[in-house]
Amino acid sequence: MPPFASSPLFPRPLSRQPLRALAPALSLALFGVAAGAHAAPAVDLDQVVVTASRTAQTQDATLAAVTVIDRAEIERLQPASLPDLLRGTPGASLANNGGPGKSTSLFLRGTESDHVLVLVDGIKLGSATSGGASLQDIPVEQIERVEIVRGPFSSLYGSEAIGGVIQIFTRRPQGPFAPSFSVGIGSNATHRAAAGVAGKGERGWYSINAAHEDTDGINACRGKPSPGGAGCFTNSPDRDGYRNTSLTMQGGYRFNEQWDAEARVFRAEGYNEYDGSQNNQADIVQQVAGAKLRYRPSDRLALSLNAGRSWDLSEQYKDGKYSSTFDTRRQLGSLQGDLGLGGGLLTLGFDWQRDQVDSNTAYKRDSRVLRGAFGQYQREFGAHALQASVRRDDDSQFGGKTTGSVLWGWNLSDALRLTASYGTAFKAPTFNELYYPGYGNPDLSPETSRSFELGLRGTFGEGGRQVWSLNAYQTRIDDLIAYDASIGLPGNVDRARIRGLEAVLDTRLAGWDLRTSATWLDPRNDSRGSYRDNVLPRRARQSARIDLDRRFEVGAGDALSFGASVYAANDRYDDLANARRLGGYALTDLRVGYALGTDWSVQLAANNLFDRRYETAAFYNQPGRTYLLSLRYRPQR
Repeated sequence: MPPFASSPLFPRPLSRQPLRALAPALSLALFGVAAGAHAAPAVDLDQVVVTASRTAQTQDATLAAVTVIDRAEIERLQPASLPDLLRGTPGASLANNGGPGKSTSLFLRGTESDHVLVLVDGIKLGSATSGGASLQDIPVEQIERVEIVRGPFSSLYGSEAIGGVIQIFTRRPQGPFAPSFSVGIGSNATHRAAAGVAGKGERGWYSINAAHEDTDGINACRGKPSPGGAGCFTNSPDRDGYRNTSLTMQGGYRFNEQWDAEARVFRAEGYNEYDGSQNNQADIVQQVAGAKLRYRPSDRLALSLNAGRSWDLSEQYKDGKYSSTFDTRRQLGSLQGDLGLGGGLLTLGFDWQRDQVDSNTAYKRDSRVLRGAFGQYQREFGAHALQASVRRDDDSQFGGKTTGSVLWGWNLSDALRLTASYGTAFKAPTFNELYYPGYGNPDLSPETSRSFELGLRGTFGEGGRQVWSLNAYQTRIDDLIAYDASIGLPGNVDRARIRGLEAVLDTRLAGWDLRTSATWLDPRNDSRGSYRDNVLPRRARQSARIDLDRRFEVGAGDALSFGASVYAANDRYDDLANARRLGGYALTDLRVGYALGTDWSVQLAANNLFDRRYETAAFYNQPGRTYLLSLRYRPQR
């Protein structure tokens, strides 16, 4: 990490308007906070984030819209998966194809699911053939923290960062010696186990964590093979199971005041059953491996060299018989320098990436190289702060692309900040869009975007650690890739206009930790033709989440905790024509935990408590009421 830092409850199920069920609670949260203004801190604004600028900043110093989920919050919320953890975060809408382990798409700020860049410990993860990353295959037991940065960030990261960047950090040591252990059992024959050991000393640190999960799952799809096909084009009313086994190993060492290094590897192997007419089973692998070397010759200069590889491997089967392979292998490298200059911080860097596709499908080309050079300058001018960046990318397939962004902040007072930003971004075509036999179009250009955002952020309460924020934005995307009937191939034929508003409040109220977020979204098709002004598919236009938690001391070292989460989303459409509407829904999750002293805890989570039936993708089922009972061991230092 570079050494520089910037300065410092139970809704009724509704098909169309489930957000009405949250109105009383949201009103209480947004307008009744004064009663809790003197309570203990709700949010740690001093924690360091790196994704918003590729340099270290405290969360309150960032000019971008950032959400941070740390390990303590993960264990408190007890999510069933990474997509469940991300559900309800500001600007996020998810579509899942049939339950645990099934393909899950995340739409951030209304952009496409492959317009979100996903990093694992700084290494880009995803498929070069289909686009996007398999978030469902990254176990939550391996995650230390998640940083979600919303907005266009191609000027720092290159392709894909139109809607934002999600960076996942794997488990890190919290003390000199920190073993951990957990087991869980739940609905649908779900079994979980995880164990790890980590530690850090004066110069070095290490962490090893393993996890396993298996479940019988649910019937993924209610589709029918006829008439005309629907959903998954097959009728297979059986349970579709899922297994995932993962391992993370990493460590670092500081040689002296100038030099330090770290290395890591993360691997998750899975087996997935699903409903499909051509394939219904898959073996998957998600893996990243990388190393970083840092050199800091003075307080004003830091250099870092990063090298890594990522793998997205998938083999498809039909009733146990091999069908196809789609493997992506990426080699990545970057060199970055951070220089204190003119009272600010100048960052210069170069990124290199090589994508290689291995498949039994004969792609016209199976590799490409991407190079990117970028520069960024950050500085404070009294009550004002500036972050400006520009980047030039060169792709061996389509040529060059230049992107840029400017973020500005104005501290109106010690407790109130106004922000504004403008940025451009792009998304390179996938190998399927470019080279898939009989379908790909090698003449495709990148999808491009331009975005403007205006935000207001405030703090209140003791220490100013209870926070609220409002962010309004508009994004226009040109040259969206879609099937062009005039040429019988994919083409740059579509446009989109997306407007949105996000509201966030983190506070304490009458002794309870209260976290709320709400998103209003207007994602429109802006293309010429019959679909113009239609809502983009699978995006909920209104969504909100409320988390309410409290901890009670019940004895010598023992504690009892209660929590509830309510998530609601209104209706969405499953197709470009807006002919197939999916009803809105509201979900309620309850959780209870009992800490036996400082080391052991027992947790029980009840998700979708009212057994709500709903779909986020047409014909694909979602789990009903489920339970998970867990036992955890983690000594506190």
